[in-house]
Amino acid sequence: MEQARLSRLRALLQERGVEALFVTGEHNRRYLSGFTGSSGYLLVTADKAYLLTDFRYMSQAPAQAKHFEVVEHQPKFSATLMELLNGLSIRELAFEQQHVSFATYRMFEAELPGIRLVPTDSLVEQLRVVKDDTELAVMREAAELADRTFAHVLTTLKPGLTELDVALTIEFYMRQHGATSVSFETIVASGERSALPHGKASERVLQSGEFVKLDFGAYYKGYCSDITRTVMLGKPQEKHREIYGIVLEAQLNALEHMKPGMTGKEADALTRDLITRHGYGDYFGHSTGHGLGMEVHEAPRLSKLSDTVLELGMTVTVEPGIYLPGFGGVRIEDDVVVTEQGVQRLTQSTKDFIIID
Repeated sequence: MEQARLSRLRALLQERGVEALFVTGEHNRRYLSGFTGSSGYLLVTADKAYLLTDFRYMSQAPAQAKHFEVVEHQPKFSATLMELLNGLSIRELAFEQQHVSFATYRMFEAELPGIRLVPTDSLVEQLRVVKDDTELAVMREAAELADRTFAHVLTTLKPGLTELDVALTIEFYMRQHGATSVSFETIVASGERSALPHGKASERVLQSGEFVKLDFGAYYKGYCSDITRTVMLGKPQEKHREIYGIVLEAQLNALEHMKPGMTGKEADALTRDLITRHGYGDYFGHSTGHGLGMEVHEAPRLSKLSDTVLELGMTVTVEPGIYLPGFGGVRIEDDVVVTEQGVQRLTQSTKDFIIID
């Protein structure tokens, strides 16, 4: 698996005329090498692959990064990097500009004399955007765990709980059933707070006659799931039913018509145009979705500005919403993978309008 990823990266480096790439992004490091430690750097050339790490990981790293030569770096890792570059007669080093701070760049300039530093933009991320079968298998498990968590939390929801109580139930269940952690800070937003697209759980007490919006995900075996469901506590008003129905219609329209070859902008229009036709376009201010994988927000984006073309194997969220200040809001979100037939849902939880008496 990692060997195939290395081969794809080397082909991309050759195409871009890159002699050597220094990888500092933690997710990119794990993607290419399989190493899960908290500290390490990769140096990849046309025929060499090194993992530089410290004493703590000198047993773990060789066991995980089987296609890399593991090197214990000196207290200043740049000194070890310089030795490797000299030994390989490399004078031009590409680095990941989105993962290197200006302070680190200045350190490279000072501590790598004679090396020309060349910024690159998302080279490894370009590979990560299309998932292989191994990744998709893990992402299906992460999505299934999110589904089971939703089913569990439905059995516990009732007036009188705080949003923080509900978030704790969600997070404990996911950790208890195999998640390393949460994909992001759990969102539980009830009543008028459900109109906050990213209303993180608060001490507000759930009450009858209001929406409860639940947005959460499991970080599982290195990959994220991300699901949103909105449920009703007690008797709904007609406005509750109306906006829930519109958001559901928009989401189902996207799931039915998204396909490879479509741009992110075109996918976004599948939800946005429908919500706008119903008169709620001003209350849907975020994008329709985002890429999902080792990070909860990756390329591509399903937005009004995205010209990225959807390809087979891309995994994205589809999450339209309507948010009415002072009343409440609805979002419905699924994780999907782009297939030859369109998209296939990874999350399978019901989207019926659930009313909890």
